[in-house]
Amino acid sequence: MNKATTNDKTAGGDGRSWLDRSLNAIEVIGNRLPDPAVLFFLLMLVVWVVSALLASVEFSALHPQTGEPIQVVNQLSGGELARFMSQMVTVFTSFAPLGIVLVAMLGVGVAEHTGFINAALRKMLGFTSASLLTPVLILVAIVSHTAADAGYVVVIPLGAVIFYAAGRHPLAGIAAAFAGVSGGFSANFIPSAIDPMLAGITEEAARVLDPTIFVNPLVNWFFMSASSVLVILVGWWLTDKIIEPRLNKDTPVDGDMTEMPSMEALDEHESRGLRWALISIAIALALLVLAVLPEGSPLRDPQTGEITSFAAPLMRSIVPLIFILFLIPGTVYGYVAGTIDGHRELITGMSKSMESMGYYIVMAFFAAQFIAAFSNSQLGILIAVNGAAWLSEFNLPAQLTVVGIIALTAFVNLFVGSASAKWLIIAPIFVPMLMELGIGPGLTQAAYRVGDSSSNIITPLMPYFPLIVVFCKRYFKGAGIGTLISMMLPYAIALAVLWTLFLLGYWALGLPLGLQASYVYP
Repeated sequence: MNKATTNDKTAGGDGRSWLDRSLNAIEVIGNRLPDPAVLFFLLMLVVWVVSALLASVEFSALHPQTGEPIQVVNQLSGGELARFMSQMVTVFTSFAPLGIVLVAMLGVGVAEHTGFINAALRKMLGFTSASLLTPVLILVAIVSHTAADAGYVVVIPLGAVIFYAAGRHPLAGIAAAFAGVSGGFSANFIPSAIDPMLAGITEEAARVLDPTIFVNPLVNWFFMSASSVLVILVGWWLTDKIIEPRLNKDTPVDGDMTEMPSMEALDEHESRGLRWALISIAIALALLVLAVLPEGSPLRDPQTGEITSFAAPLMRSIVPLIFILFLIPGTVYGYVAGTIDGHRELITGMSKSMESMGYYIVMAFFAAQFIAAFSNSQLGILIAVNGAAWLSEFNLPAQLTVVGIIALTAFVNLFVGSASAKWLIIAPIFVPMLMELGIGPGLTQAAYRVGDSSSNIITPLMPYFPLIVVFCKRYFKGAGIGTLISMMLPYAIALAVLWTLFLLGYWALGLPLGLQASYVYP
């Protein structure tokens, strides 16, 4: 790998393309911003000041849930400052990604410490061509959506390890995996919990006009399955042709590589340990399937009996399952291969994984406070509702309206990270509006999902964004927000443009969106 320094990244006349120079400029500017933790603190102060300035303004925009005019809440008022102080600890401890990351990393830490992950990657690299690692990694990242947020804490860091072990740039592995996990967030061959959640919101919004309408939870399944192929192809080409060549020229790998896996073949003890570790995973998964199969299983939704609904204990147990499904094979491998000699080694592995998360925990504290202040201020809802009203005033043709929804969603996504929160805001406005234009709710939801996915990877307000920065720092000490945004911006632009064209072409051909889906209404 090229060990060039980054001092001359923005210099011209050095053989770099205009794209490389533009991305390098973005990286330099972004990395000159304050440390991410400080940046979140400063953004919180900005929200406080803006909310104080706008609190006395009367807005005509109506809240989509209450029907009342949106009122910006002054975060500098005595009551809000008292709330901020009294809830500071709970805001931090209830920050959703924090518990997910830490619990999952306990299991991953054991698997890393005993050598299970190292051995499994070396075995996989023994029969997987380095040139095919990119599409395989993106495919795995897309499928990881089925297990909630597992991709962020498992697939993305493993992408870096896999690429480095294969002699490729580890940050390119992070970029490819992040593009699949977050840029292709809605794309998946396998239905996941996000499908019924969004469909439920769509149905409620559609019933404003048609109280009897039903929106199938898999109303977008066929389109999102086809979109998976698009995301893989786009991510593959960008990673291998644009992102990795630029990283090799400009971004040195200067982290601690002493514990990275080598390409050496497994010895007899390692092979036996890996074999029994994989057998232990198979047994654990078989037991889980047997526990889920009965209709009265306590792991199913107690009301509907479904497995994939958000109310199903199985879907709420994804993170504990990740912990267990790394802990079991990691432990089995360690004892069989002889890499550990007692239970204390398991605790050592967990402790080491928590040590590596120290910087992330600090960033998570400030990110949680900022996101809570932004949410409480009502500024995000105000931006979304006014944007939707602005778009509806143009009275555009159906195709351009759909494109407008994608663009607006991608923009709002920079301020409101949660997919369900955005759709709760936007759906009551757009779904009925487009139904009146003759566009079915399924198509409106598909447009929303395209826009929501495309800009996920370039907004620091996405809850897992700070974690990805931490992963980058493991391999490039100078990594920051600018590094990650400059890596992911080509994916965001390409997905926004090509996925939009793909949806329009899919629509023009009349291909089915999903189950019980229609492009038109009624």
